[in-house]
Amino acid sequence: MGNPIDKAKILVEALPYIRRFYEKTIVIKYGGSTMEEERMKRSFALDVILLKYIGMNPIVVHGGGPQIGEMLTKIGKKSQFIEGMRVTDGETMDVVEMVLVGKVNKEIVALINQQGGKAVGLSGKDGCLITAKKLKLTKSRGKGEMPEVIDIGMVGEVKAINPGVIEALEKENFIPVIAPVGVGEEGETYNINADLVAGKIASALKAEKLILLTDVEGVMGKKHRLIPTLDAKQAKRLISQKVISSGMIPKVNCCLGALEEGVAKTHIIDGRMEHAILLEIFTDVGIGTQITKKT
Repeated sequence: MGNPIDKAKILVEALPYIRRFYEKTIVIKYGGSTMEEERMKRSFALDVILLKYIGMNPIVVHGGGPQIGEMLTKIGKKSQFIEGMRVTDGETMDVVEMVLVGKVNKEIVALINQQGGKAVGLSGKDGCLITAKKLKLTKSRGKGEMPEVIDIGMVGEVKAINPGVIEALEKENFIPVIAPVGVGEEGETYNINADLVAGKIASALKAEKLILLTDVEGVMGKKHRLIPTLDAKQAKRLISQKVISSGMIPKVNCCLGALEEGVAKTHIIDGRMEHAILLEIFTDVGIGTQITKKT
């Protein structure tokens, strides 16, 4: 066993953060390898439950790309991506909804409940939580020419969030677990990037924090060293310099958008680290990269 005094010091270090974030909303994007390993799944569930028990309002938005890909393979359908977006025809959309809403969402809810929490699963269709519209993907054709419009099917972007559904659950001390499936004006179903959904939900609720769990340490600098803190201006400059590149760009842009829409602070952290959420919120050092409006 560790030194009892050291354990007491950890609790004392956490006290000001518990006080600061009491009754505040924390939106957590959950995905990647953390959803696959049993030990990490349990660690995630315990972190979320602890946040709720000490008076915060955690909201979980989850992905499920690997699980969708696995199911498509089983039915003999090949996954196709354009600029990182899954091409989603009608049949693929049925699989996406079945996997995200019917399987992954319920597994996360069951996991939290088994560990002593009170979770309820939702999709964007429930209570018109996420109203969506078709995502228009364009590709430049060259100087002086109109951009090419690429149709990637039932891939959507968030048009509006109905926060009342989440607020009603929070009043009854439930932890909302949200699948990133939205509904269009005509009742059509859209597949939406989970990071973007988490950002828009955080914005709608004016969350204290938006935390994106990833499979990397955080945002890396020129010498491949972790950047602990970035402000919006610095982040945009690093994107233009291509220091921030590839799959990290949409995550950083998601954070920047949330900050512009009223979220207090955003974080991109390594979800492969056990109890990553607690380490970020309740320790002086924190982990990963925090992105703020200003340093």
